[in-house]
Amino acid sequence: MQNFFLLFLIALGFSASGAEIKITFSDFPVNQTPTNFSSVIAGSGAPGDWKIIFDDAPAAFSTPLMPQVTPTPPVPVKRAVLAQLSRDQTDERFPVFIYDSAMFKNFKLTTQFKIVSGVTEQMAGMVFRYQNASNFYVIRASALGHNLRFYKVVNGARGNPIGPDVEISTNVWHALAIQCEGDQINFWFDGKPATLPLHDTSFSTGKIGFWTKSDAVSYFGNTTIDYTPVVPAAQTLVRDIMKQYPRILGLRIYTLDDKGHPRIIASKDETEIGQPGTDAEKNTLENGRVFYGHGKGTVAVDMALNDRNGVPVAAVRVQLKSYALAETQDMVLDRVRIIVNEMQKRVLTKEDLMQ
Repeated sequence: MQNFFLLFLIALGFSASGAEIKITFSDFPVNQTPTNFSSVIAGSGAPGDWKIIFDDAPAAFSTPLMPQVTPTPPVPVKRAVLAQLSRDQTDERFPVFIYDSAMFKNFKLTTQFKIVSGVTEQMAGMVFRYQNASNFYVIRASALGHNLRFYKVVNGARGNPIGPDVEISTNVWHALAIQCEGDQINFWFDGKPATLPLHDTSFSTGKIGFWTKSDAVSYFGNTTIDYTPVVPAAQTLVRDIMKQYPRILGLRIYTLDDKGHPRIIASKDETEIGQPGTDAEKNTLENGRVFYGHGKGTVAVDMALNDRNGVPVAAVRVQLKSYALAETQDMVLDRVRIIVNEMQKRVLTKEDLMQ
């Protein structure tokens, strides 16, 4: 059976090369919202209620694409899953739960979902190459509509849906797979190709996330992403500055997320990417203010990176060693301005950091 699964993945074009991320929901506390994610709303209505719960799931939960080769049903066991529990019936309401820790360009994603209930809608899906709540791709299944559809959202406008009519059973776990390679997009549903290869150039890279609509209560299982790592321009900038100024103790770049909160998009310590910022970074981003702080033998400064019109598009936090007791705040700010000015030479728009 293990060899069969390997051959099945090869048939789908899955590769053991590149990097792999496993989103395992048992890593998070039950009845809590997982960290390293952002809950956003595309459209209108109340935010989603995303929590970890236990649910009966097949023992073969870790191999979602493998079709059953015997008529014996899998034995269900209690497993941690991600649940969207809000029942707000607002029509154009799309709760989305974005994975913040990485951007993906060329990738293969496998996941499971279970549509549990809903009066207005019974849907579940995935967003990918997500830019913000107004720009992304989505593939979603509808139990009430008996279909699987792909569409894109560009500047808030929904494109024409594409996909087959198919029976989507409720309270049953289904498998979904997405593959993006350049402008080509492929989908599989319950182990079978769902569409012919699609081509679209609207978005070349972005985040992934879990999607529902209106009052749909839906569950999602462990998710695997096999991908070619993408180094965002902001992280390349941080790496280059660290080579130029290797004595910098800490260097972070922050931008505002969809909720207007500052988050780290690049850092000397790459494990910090996706973590939230503080009110200091928020104030720097919104008002261009400079913040200064000092610790034992160290100093830290927040300064803005501006676009060509002088509007802040990012906040930079620089941590340095304090060289002498006589070093004044102005002396520290002068040191940091040299570093930030070097970064500013490569930033004319916010997109210069996000590509």
